[in-house]
This record gives sequence, structure tokens and C-alpha cells, in this order.
Amino acid sequence: QVQLVESGGGLVQAGGSLRLFCAASGRGFSSYNMGWFRQAPGKEREFVAAISRRAITYYTDSVKGRFTISRDNAKNTVYLQMNSLKPEDTAVYYCAADLKYRIAPMYSSRNEYDYWGQGTQVTVSS
Repeated sequence: QVQLVESGGGLVQAGGSLRLFCAASGRGFSSYNMGWFRQAPGKEREFVAAISRRAITYYTDSVKGRFTISRDNAKNTVYLQMNSLKPEDTAVYYCAADLKYRIAPMYSSRNEYDYWGQGTQVTVSS
């Protein structure tokens, strides 16, 4: 069982920055693929970014160049640095962990992930 706890969300003006944190419980964190997803009101949960167990990163097109995902295996933590925030980035942001070993993980698919956090709200005002 893996528990994920997100933090760092809040209210920020457009153009500002936030850093999200996701702390994972238990051993084995360095072997997990980790992802960030977000869900805006009335919309489906969508992929934002992922980082593999080998620290290879993936981003959805709308956040490339603005968001950076990283991990610190010694702290069992994954980060999402969000810069140049836009009102359309407003959503609840969720951290997720994939414990499986696949040849080609579908990092952008919600179905790929085994555990989810409770989410943290990010609100960007115009």
C-alpha cells in the first residue's frame, strides 16, 4: 500500500508560480513511475506531467516550457514547479504512482497508475 500526500497548492495571480509537492509513504519510491494529473470543474482528469523511475520526464503540450517535474528519491517526494501560470491552469492537481514494470508505460493514461493522492487545489486569477 502506497500513500500519496500532495501539498503546495493555493491562489496565485496569472504569471505567478507555485511548487507542488507529493510525499509518498513506504519503501520502493525510487522504483515508481510518478505522474501529475489535474481536474478542472466539469472536466475529466487530464495528464500534466510524469517522471519515470529513470528520471525521464514527459509533459502535456499545454505546460511544456512552463512546468517542470522532478523527484528526490531520498525524500520520497516528487515536485511540480509551475511557472507562468494561466487561469486555465486552475484545477485540483493529483499525484499518482505507477508500481508496474512495463516495456512501454502509458504515462499519460490515468489507467496506468495504481495509487492516487487526495489532490491539492490550484487557483490562478486573471
